[in-house]
Amino acid sequence: HQNVATIDVHAAKDLLNSSGYRYLDVRSVEEFNKSHVENALNVPYMFITEAGRVKNPDFVDQVAAICKNEDHLIVACNSGGRSLRASVDLLDSGFKQIVNMGGGYSAWVDAGFAGNNPGEEIKTSCKFRPSAIH
Repeated sequence: HQNVATIDVHAAKDLLNSSGYRYLDVRSVEEFNKSHVENALNVPYMFITEAGRVKNPDFVDQVAAICKNEDHLIVACNSGGRSLRASVDLLDSGFKQIVNMGGGYSAWVDAGFAGNNPGEEIKTSCKFRPSAIH
């Protein structure tokens, strides 16, 4: 993973606002539909199946269908794990301008960037984060 640049949500927000970067959300469609960054693209890196999570075998092809190799992409998931693996796959397949958003959408919500979106619901729906319910 040494080739993947990871930035925090503040840097990601700055890039989205100023540098022509696009936000590629690699969470499941279900997660994306609950709440997401404005104008985000959604290509799931993993599918949730009865057998658990499985990698989307067409992930790179699906991204390539909507993005060019030269596009500047911020790749994000819910907490940073899937997006790091997705970033590696994209870089390995010839994409050049990929950055991983550390902390994922949960960190975006924590930073207050999600506006009125249901932040706590997002966090509790992610199995990698501790539950916000006490």
